[in-house]
Amino acid sequence: MSTPAPSNSTATRWKHRGVAATELAVCLPVIVLLVLGTVEACSMVFLKQSLSVAAYEGARAAIEKDATTAHVRAVCQQVLTDRNVQGGVVTITPTKFESLDRGEFVDVTVTAPCTSNTVVPIRFFRGRTLSATASMMVEFSH
Repeated sequence: MSTPAPSNSTATRWKHRGVAATELAVCLPVIVLLVLGTVEACSMVFLKQSLSVAAYEGARAAIEKDATTAHVRAVCQQVLTDRNVQGGVVTITPTKFESLDRGEFVDVTVTAPCTSNTVVPIRFFRGRTLSATASMMVEFSH
């Protein structure tokens, strides 16, 4: 018994090409969306980490002897600038932290909008704002 020879006809080849083109048309948009979503999610993780670092560095600057509000804001803004974060806002609580006594806490909160810190044209995080807060205890009187 002999097996039939595989058909190499032109019609069969065109049929397989048509199936491949259809699969590509269905799968490619999904794959592109997944890739863009992954890039955007990584960008937001980087933004959140940048805000955390800025808040931490600001809190460290706030507990230093003779620290000022301007210096704390400058330290936070320097971290944000180094990491290319746009629209960052620094809030220090209490506002008059220079008068805190030993054992009291100072909080530094840094916020930034997601919309101005994205890297892909599709904005999955449109209209959202991320923030990070660092809290440290004053170890000596100012």
